[in-house]
Amino acid sequence: MTPHRPHPSHAQSGFTLIELIMVIVILGVIGGTVAVFMKGPIDAYFSSGRRAALTDVADTTVRRMARDIRRALPNSVRTSGSSPNSCLEFIPTKTGGRYRVQDKLAGDSLDFSTTDTTFNMLGSTSTLPDQQILKNDLIVVYNLGIVGADAYDVTNASGGKNWTTVSAAPTPAPPSYSPAETTIPINAFKFPWPSGNNRFQVVSGSEQMVSYVCSGTNLLRVVSTALTATASCPTATAGAATVSVIASNVDCSGTSFTYSGPDLQRNALITMVLGITDSTGTEAVTLQHEVHVDNTP
Repeated sequence: MTPHRPHPSHAQSGFTLIELIMVIVILGVIGGTVAVFMKGPIDAYFSSGRRAALTDVADTTVRRMARDIRRALPNSVRTSGSSPNSCLEFIPTKTGGRYRVQDKLAGDSLDFSTTDTTFNMLGSTSTLPDQQILKNDLIVVYNLGIVGADAYDVTNASGGKNWTTVSAAPTPAPPSYSPAETTIPINAFKFPWPSGNNRFQVVSGSEQMVSYVCSGTNLLRVVSTALTATASCPTATAGAATVSVIASNVDCSGTSFTYSGPDLQRNALITMVLGITDSTGTEAVTLQHEVHVDNTP
């Protein structure tokens, strides 16, 4: 006798294969639609981030250059290179001071009427550990950047050379000088013109000229230990002892330096235009920065 099997009280149900496929298709359509609307904002977000990073690099670069340029010897900034100018040069100063005009003792003032070998600076350099005047530094007086008063006239061809070299370490003047003064020995030289404010500038013997050169895809800072009479972009490669890379991935075709001399309304003005791209080449920014230069010698 066959045992009796009870029948289920309700019918079993589930997804068919067709229903499952339809759900997958619908979810795919919805996901694709959402992706289309979301792709634009997401791409814009990442693009903005890349541009912001490039802008930050460019801004840091031009501000670093601006701090460096403000150390320039008055009337020593010049540009060179193919159009647009891709090279900016200047003579950096390390410190400055005022020279004695009248003798307190024989020979302690700076004499502009004859060759001089020593003079007194008002004040003491020992109080400035990072700006002490050292042997082989250059003493520059009244640089106007014109014929007759030009620090770049290294051979004195026009009689306008206005600097000489410190011949030995400066020493404190005798205690009878009050306030304190410093005696600075120099190589025998006759300065062409006195300064209206009795001022002189000091250029480091190891850093007599600085050039910013756009070369390849790098912006380089090149340090020269000697002045050159004519403006020219120095041949430089990254990694050399006197060369440092200030910025990479630079668009040299979009980078330029323009120098405008002073007039009755403003000081001299340097306009820097710096173009930088990211490593993939998909993003690029161009930043313009202006630096006012006080050319009072």
